Amino acid sequence: MTTTRRGAYDRATRTLHERASDPRTLAGTLFVVLAVQFLTVIMLAAAMAPGYDFGGGAISDLGVLAPTALLFNASLVAAGLLDIAGGYAFYRVHGERWILAVFVLAGVGAVGAGVFPLDTGGLHGLFALVAFLFFNLQALASATRLRGVVKATGIVAGMVGLTFVLLMAIGDGGNAAAFGPIGHGGTERMIVYPVMLWLVAFGGSLLGTPLAETRPAVGENEATD
Repeated sequence: MTTTRRGAYDRATRTLHERASDPRTLAGTLFVVLAVQFLTVIMLAAAMAPGYDFGGGAISDLGVLAPTALLFNASLVAAGLLDIAGGYAFYRVHGERWILAVFVLAGVGAVGAGVFPLDTGGLHGLFALVAFLFFNLQALASATRLRGVVKATGIVAGMVGLTFVLLMAIGDGGNAAAFGPIGHGGTERMIVYPVMLWLVAFGGSLLGTPLAETRPAVGENEATD
C-alpha cells in the first residue's frame, strides 16, 4: 500500500512539474496575471483618484495623479513585461517569429508608457499608441494559430480595439464628435478592455490544454481553420 501511494505521489509530482515547465501553461499564466492585475488596478485607481472623470479623462491620467501614479505606472510596466514574457512562451508553442515581434512591440509600448507618464510629453503618447495598436494586433496575430471560440473572440476583440484606436485618433485630431457619448475616456477603455478580457480567456484556454496536447512539433495539430 505504501509503495502504491508513493508511486501515485511521484506520478502526481512529475505531472505538476511538467505542467509548470510547459510553455502553454507558462504563457497562459502570464496572460491571465497580466490582464487581471491591469484591469484591477485601473478600477482601483479610478476609485482612488479624487474627481477622476471616466468620460472626459484619459486612462493615463491615473499615472500622473498623486494618489494613483505609482500604482498605475507600476502596473503598466508590469503588463508590458508580462506580455513580452508570455509572448515568448507562446512563441515556444507556435514558432512564428512575426507573432513574437507583435507581442514584443505591444510590451515595449506598455513599458514605455509607464516609464514616461502622461506629464512627460510626447514620448508617452508615442508609447501609448504603440501599446494600443499592438495589443490589439496581437489578438489578431494569435488568432492565426488558434481555433474555435478563442480564435473568433480574438478577432472580434482585436477589430473592436483597432476601430476605437481610429476613433480616438480622429477625436484627438480635433473632431470630438468621434468619441460619441462615451467620451475620450470611454473610447480608450474600448481599446483596452476587450483585448484584456480576451487575454484572460486566451490564457485560460492555454491553461486548460491537456498535457498530452501541449508539445506538438511546430506545425503539427496547430493548423489554422
